[in-house]
Amino acid sequence: MKKNILLSFLLLMLLGLSNGCNSSYVPKPTGYFKIEFPQKNYTTFNEPGFPYTFEYPQYAVVKRDSSFFGDNTENPWWINIEFPQFNGRIYISYKIIGTYKLEKLLSDAFNLTNKQSVKATYISDSLIETPNNIHGMFFKVSGNVATANQFFLTDSVRHFLRGALYFDATPNQDSLQPVNDFLVADMRHLINTFQWK
Repeated sequence: MKKNILLSFLLLMLLGLSNGCNSSYVPKPTGYFKIEFPQKNYTTFNEPGFPYTFEYPQYAVVKRDSSFFGDNTENPWWINIEFPQFNGRIYISYKIIGTYKLEKLLSDAFNLTNKQSVKATYISDSLIETPNNIHGMFFKVSGNVATANQFFLTDSVRHFLRGALYFDATPNQDSLQPVNDFLVADMRHLINTFQWK
């Protein structure tokens, strides 16, 4: 009797294993959470005493940047445009030409972008020229990099402004791509509405 129960149990196990081995396994593809994007509406940043003005999205918050790697910023016109729902921010630094040579500021902007080349698959740049007579360059860095989108603006005489979009997340080009694309449109709007005072 015990032998028959044991034999029946082994037979059921073998049948179960043979059926399980014949099924085809299909792995699930990698997926990411669906991100709900807000409606694009803009407001003007035009604070008294600031040497520039521009439009930024209403779902962002502009804050003064009070420290640069633990030290005070060199002037009060450094700001961060924060996107709390995306854990991202555009760091904006402003420098006065004369205090710094334009060649040095341009070299620094290119060098900061090229520091990403260790992990970048490519870096492209495009000239900026807006209807407000603003000139500069926009950098698109592809790959798992800390900042995939950067720019600088200048009048070549007095003003120099640099911006870089960062996320408080481990760089992953695939997962950040939809948010990057969404916020790059806001960066371009900022640039196209930018004016020196």
